Amino acid sequence: MQKVKLQNLDCANCAGKIEKALNKMKELNNVKLNFSTSTLSFETSIEDKNLLNKIEKEIQKIEKEVVILKEEQKIQRTFWQLLDKKLLLITLVAIALTFISYNYISNTTLQFITYLIAYFLVGWDVLYKAVKNIANGKVFDEHFLMGIATIGAFVLGEYVEGIAVMIFYQVGEMFQAVAVNNSRDSINALLDIKPEYANVKENDTIIQKAPEEVKLEDIILVKVGEKVPVDGVIISDNSSFDTSAITGEFKPKTLNKDDEVLSGYINLSKACYIKVSSLYKDSTVAKIIELIENASSKKAKAEKFITKFATVYTPIVVVLAVLLAILPPLLIEGAIFRDWVERALIFLVISCPCALVVSVPLSFFSAIGAVSKRGVLVKGANYIEKLTEIRNIIFDKTGTLTHGVFEVTKIESFENKTDELLKFAAYAESFSTHPIAKSIVKAYKQEIDSQKITAHEELSGLGVKAVIENKEILVGNDRLLKKFNIQLKDIKENLNVVYIAINGVFAGYIVVSDIIKVEAKEVITELKKLNIEKIYMLTGDKKEVALDVANTIGIDEVKYELLPQDKLTNFEEIKKQTNKVTAFVGDGINDAPALANSDVGFAMGGVGSDIAVKSADVVILNDNITCISDAIKIAKKTKVIVYQNIIFIMAIKVGFLILGAGAMISMKEAIFADVGVALLAIFNSMRILKTIKDKPKICKDDSCNTSSFKPTFKEETTTCCSEGSCCSKS
Repeated sequence: MQKVKLQNLDCANCAGKIEKALNKMKELNNVKLNFSTSTLSFETSIEDKNLLNKIEKEIQKIEKEVVILKEEQKIQRTFWQLLDKKLLLITLVAIALTFISYNYISNTTLQFITYLIAYFLVGWDVLYKAVKNIANGKVFDEHFLMGIATIGAFVLGEYVEGIAVMIFYQVGEMFQAVAVNNSRDSINALLDIKPEYANVKENDTIIQKAPEEVKLEDIILVKVGEKVPVDGVIISDNSSFDTSAITGEFKPKTLNKDDEVLSGYINLSKACYIKVSSLYKDSTVAKIIELIENASSKKAKAEKFITKFATVYTPIVVVLAVLLAILPPLLIEGAIFRDWVERALIFLVISCPCALVVSVPLSFFSAIGAVSKRGVLVKGANYIEKLTEIRNIIFDKTGTLTHGVFEVTKIESFENKTDELLKFAAYAESFSTHPIAKSIVKAYKQEIDSQKITAHEELSGLGVKAVIENKEILVGNDRLLKKFNIQLKDIKENLNVVYIAINGVFAGYIVVSDIIKVEAKEVITELKKLNIEKIYMLTGDKKEVALDVANTIGIDEVKYELLPQDKLTNFEEIKKQTNKVTAFVGDGINDAPALANSDVGFAMGGVGSDIAVKSADVVILNDNITCISDAIKIAKKTKVIVYQNIIFIMAIKVGFLILGAGAMISMKEAIFADVGVALLAIFNSMRILKTIKDKPKICKDDSCNTSSFKPTFKEETTTCCSEGSCCSKS
């Protein structure tokens, strides 16, 4: 999939026409044009150096000002930079000519010629596009409507009125282009996380390369203030990183030697060397950018409705305008044909659907940008809409509501050989990636000699069977030992217990503890305030542990001791019983089926498995479950703004159409009903981006970030004293 940026694409309707035209090119496949980011993506199997030139020529048949951007714009441009100065100059000249002709030229012929020059100066571009689109079989668009309306005004002798319509239209278009591009710059700035270069170590020299050129196992140098270009592992001393571009977390994170570091992190404290573990195309930054750019291809219901509505609405109002011009003079006694033609022309000007076509997709894409700054990736505008409809949420426990970081808190051996018991358990669990298994291996604190393990079998949902130093070892839950008919003893433990049998005899057990996330209870409370009717928890953990967690944080219903396949079965039962939009939150491989089958699937991206992330609709990069309520709040705000725009635009349009048909307004008010309303709707859509407050300043020395410092998304910033050893709110 190749991607290029387009410049001067300010018309959402034109974007649709360009996409349709490019899909007809034999050299291109799967063409998609993202109006919100002005990004054109396509596939091609043909090697043609002139392909981009051919694409640009095809685009310019529809919009001659649109060009392929050679160098991507990354800065937030000012109003003056965004303003079309050429069009502004032409408009000012047209205004001056109209003023002179109206006030100082008495000769009728010369006056008409001056009016005509002013009209063509300001309106030539609109007329040209209208004629070109009609020649291509595309009649009903804003250029056609403006052309008919203003030509009609000239035919009726309303020269100043006709020129004024074009002037107001062009001024409105100028401001609309500024608003659209300002919003686009804001969104692109939010998502500008791609590193520009990588410092690759080759022998004793450092060579600057593009991130795409970095290879696996390369050693790269990341200096203070630079972005990490690709994912890797730190091979030098510890360093602090600003992870907010990826995770939304403002507090710096200290990473030590052998820790994983993700692309997009910014080095804060000192230069460090990193060993590359993934190519750029597989890196975190590349995946995030791809997810966000592809998100607009999945349209929300409101977007789909507006797209279909616009294609039907415009032809209908044109027909109504024709009938308005012809029927009343024929049917109403005393009706003057000229008056009704003027009403029909006003009717046409008002009818343009640009405001809807631009503001609705812009709202959804702004929402995708806003949630991304919380460390949340939403894979489509349709999921933004779906977030507002969630009524039930089902949580996995381990790694989602709890940290998934277990610690061995007790070892009980019935033969007083705790060291041996821990050793056999660690060896048996050494091949497993399960958090409990890792905690046991970690507690052993010695090297695992894999040659001592002569057989190993993982029994799904039960545990592990292994042969270690010629002894048959069983490590797992009580069901594992019962499966092999091993007699159990009564154990008075309510936490996670790992049972161990040696040569068919119950030898002892190990107790491990998981910690509930501090934000879990607050999130559950917040979700209930957001009209979530019921919250469930599904876990493979034992009854006592599951109930303890559920009661502590306020879960409504819990199902425990589930095998991996049971999670999907229970999820489907809950969904069927409630018959309401149900979300699932999980992180592991065994959560992937439920994530894929849920109405909205949330994957904990930081510790989650790749398959869980791929199966989910929403990815939480920082593993902070408060982001779930944040995402729902932003989605609800977006939906309110979208429907505000739709209702406001339609109310103004219908109201002005009635007033125009009744000759109660002139062309000037009609222009407001078109471009003025579009501007107001765009500015309203941009309010979604204002959910992102000023980013706190981050200390380069994260020692200043004490536990008392809790970043919020309110308008708070953080300042450090000169030594970087303290923080205060300002």
